[in-house]
Parts: sequence; C-alpha cells; structure tokens
Amino acid sequence: MRLVAKAKLGFYPLPVAEAARIRRLFRFPENSCAAIDPCIGDGVAFAALTSDAPVLRYGIELDAYRAEQARARVENVVQGDALETHCPVESFSLLYLNPPYDWVTGPGEDRPGNRTEQVFLSHTYRWLKPGGVLVLVIPGQRLAECSQILASHFREARTYRLTEPASVRYKQIVLMAIRRSRRERERLQDSDITRARLQYTTLARDSSQFPVLSSEPDFEYPLLQSGPVQLVYRGLPLDEIEDLLPKSAAYRQASRILFSPPNKIYGRPLTPLHAGHTGLLAVSSMLDGIFGSGAMRHVASWQSVKVVDRSEEVEDDGTIIQRERERFSSELTLVFASGRTAILH
Repeated sequence: MRLVAKAKLGFYPLPVAEAARIRRLFRFPENSCAAIDPCIGDGVAFAALTSDAPVLRYGIELDAYRAEQARARVENVVQGDALETHCPVESFSLLYLNPPYDWVTGPGEDRPGNRTEQVFLSHTYRWLKPGGVLVLVIPGQRLAECSQILASHFREARTYRLTEPASVRYKQIVLMAIRRSRRERERLQDSDITRARLQYTTLARDSSQFPVLSSEPDFEYPLLQSGPVQLVYRGLPLDEIEDLLPKSAAYRQASRILFSPPNKIYGRPLTPLHAGHTGLLAVSSMLDGIFGSGAMRHVASWQSVKVVDRSEEVEDDGTIIQRERERFSSELTLVFASGRTAILH
C-alpha cells in the first residue's frame, strides 16, 4: 500500500451513487433485520445502502475520527480493529464488506494470496445467517484470493463493475451472494467448488468483462429477519494507549532518536555567495524557506527525484535493444507570492 493509503488506513469509500444502485437490489423484511459494515469508515456508504428500511445497523471502524463521524449516521459503532471484534456466528442478515486493499503484514506476508480482502472476508462471513446476503466491494483482480470462501460458502453470486470515477480508479467491483446453509454445503461436490473457483479466477484476470451495475435492478436479494446483536471488542484500547504513550519513559528516550530536531544553519558567509554557491546550498536543502520581498517573495523547497533515461540501439540484424537507466536528479520548487510556480532542475 502506498504511504498516502497507509495514512488513511486503506480507506477507499464506496461512492454514494454506487451505494444507491446496490440498495435497489435489496428487498427488506417488514420487521427489522440486522446489518453490519466491519470497515464502516464515515458511515456514508453504509447509511445509503440501508436507507429507508427497518434495519439495525452495526459498524466497526479503526480510526477514531471516522468512527465518531459514523456514530452520527449509524446507531451501533465499535471503535477498533474488526479482526479483534467478535460476535455470535450466523447473526446478521446483511454483511457489507469494503475492506482495506493491501497485503497482510507480519509473519508469512510473502505467501501468495495473503491479502487483507481475503483475511477480512474469512473473519466476517461467519457472522452472516444462512440465507444472509453478502455485499463485497473489492478490486476486480482480488476475486481470485477470495475464491475459496466464495465458492464453498455462497450461492447465487452476481458480480458487477462499478463506473463512478473513484470506483474506476481503484477498479472496484461489487459481488453479491447468499450464504449457503450447512445442508447446502454438504451437498456440494469437490468438482463444483473447483469449477466455481476457476470461474472466479478467470473473471479476476479481466474486470472489464463484468456487467455494469445499472440503476435498474436485474435481480432482487431478499433479506431475512433478524434481531439485535452483541459485538465484543477484545483488542487494545488504541486511543488510550496513544494518549499515554508520550508519558512513557521508554518513549521519551526513543523520541530523541525518532524525532531528532532538524539541523539549522546559522551565520553569515565569509565571502559573498556566487551563483554556484547558491545552487549547491539550494539543492542540499540548506536554503529551504521563505526568501525575497515584494513580487519576488517566494517559498523554496528542494527534493531529490528519480529520473529514467531511455535509449534505443539497433543491432546489425535489425534487433532493437531498449535500455533504461535510473538516476537521481535535483529539483527545486519555487512558489511566488503571486501564485506563479517555477520548477528548476
């Protein structure tokens, strides 16, 4: 996962327009049913999925700020890790799962198929009642990692390609399926599971072949009636630990290394600086800051960027050899008070 994605804890929300289209595929019971979103985020998508229906809503969110946002839209929100949250099996009528898109960290992280999409699905699908509906939003190429669970425990699966710009960017698809009962699983043959897994793997190679999720539903998933559910969080109190951490003696000792103060350059040069001197200081980050006055007042910031040089060579037999060479180059960005930006290489 990229650093920006890690900073937001892998939060890729489902666009509200897509949630509204999925909502049309449900037939809610007259009495209440229980629904859960284990990665609820700010709760906007989950609220749209279950709008105007007698639903007992439950959510789990790791980030404290987004959990507070979700509580304004969903009645029952647990702030913590979904993988550390437990509830009775076969309790929910609807499971909406849009997990982080990442590789699992820790021991064995280099094993193939060790993806968070699979881990979250494996942990939460048991919460669904037999006959309950799964709504799984993941990148299309990750269907292969989830194929074992989907083929063994779910039937009447339908997969759609999402078309909103944010969904296209992350190649999101939505899979909807109904959980099998124990008797249905016992009737399955190994060949049935193998055939279904092969189909999911084939689909994962090219998500463009999925039909588009339209505003007019082509199928309807009935939701079963269900009652209140008790969620129990057994993980660490992350917010409390974060508040107490700076008071720890070990943290104070380590902070001298982890958060060392930036180097500051003081004093005046012995001789006037020439253009070459100024250039060397600029590309070494010693001139980062605010300079100049009037129309020439500007902010300067230096960074090292990777550049790829490409070249082609034609052999005597006509073979074309393409070569690439990576190198690092200095880049100085200037932002002037007028809004004009200049990038010097």
